[in-house]
Amino acid sequence: MLHIGCHLSSSKGFLAMGKTASSIQADTFAFFTRNPRGGKAKALNLPDIQALSAYLSNHQFTALVAHAPYTLNPCSKDPSLREFARNIFQEDLDRLEYLPGQYYNFHPGSHVGQGTDTGIKYIAQMLNQVLRKDQNTTVLLETMSGKGSEIGRNFEELRRIYDLVEQKDKLGICMDTCHIWDGGYDIVNHLDLVLDEFDQILGLNLLKAIHLNDSLNPCDSHKDRHAKIGAGQIGVKALSAITCHPSLRKLPFILETPNELSGYAEEILLMRKLQSN
Repeated sequence: MLHIGCHLSSSKGFLAMGKTASSIQADTFAFFTRNPRGGKAKALNLPDIQALSAYLSNHQFTALVAHAPYTLNPCSKDPSLREFARNIFQEDLDRLEYLPGQYYNFHPGSHVGQGTDTGIKYIAQMLNQVLRKDQNTTVLLETMSGKGSEIGRNFEELRRIYDLVEQKDKLGICMDTCHIWDGGYDIVNHLDLVLDEFDQILGLNLLKAIHLNDSLNPCDSHKDRHAKIGAGQIGVKALSAITCHPSLRKLPFILETPNELSGYAEEILLMRKLQSN
């Protein structure tokens, strides 16, 4: 069975997100832990969170993929911005303990001219400050397209972060299809080779979730511009091959395509039909 969903707004509450996901035949979804361009989170509504937890269990949902705000840059040149990232990260992990067993995905950040080595050191440093043995959330490093000074432009950079983290069992990877395509990994013509490379460098056991997106750009463009499924240069056939791949088919797939809810419903239906064929 294909586990698939999309990004949903949390503005109407947690239980509302679960019901919205069900209305479009999704059995997972992603949500921002706070305004993606902001800092302060809403006060927790514990009865609402508990209602969602029961709803997820009763409707056979797989793990959800919470997303850190885009404003986080744990490898910023500015110490105050690194502290801001650490504080938000810690607060989000503490809040997610009320909804245990989910994923928390984040963009590793941009080194802004300090160099990759320094950027990787700062990211690992933050993770070592916030990850705990007793937490119930798995943190996911996201694969990036390599625009500007982004860290995570290839599997080797993610491995270097992983090697420096102490609580390795609390860390995994979220693979974004648009990002790795734009980053130079040809998942259209050489999917098995890309997955073999991932396995050799990181291990497929670390791959916990996939952002399923088409791309407006050619492979190796390093631009990161998402497209609707079939409206980009990756295409329906290649994206379907990803959801059907025996090493990937049981993972949660999250659509981050430029869509309204009806568009997500159509893409979910399409990808389910293709996997069942």
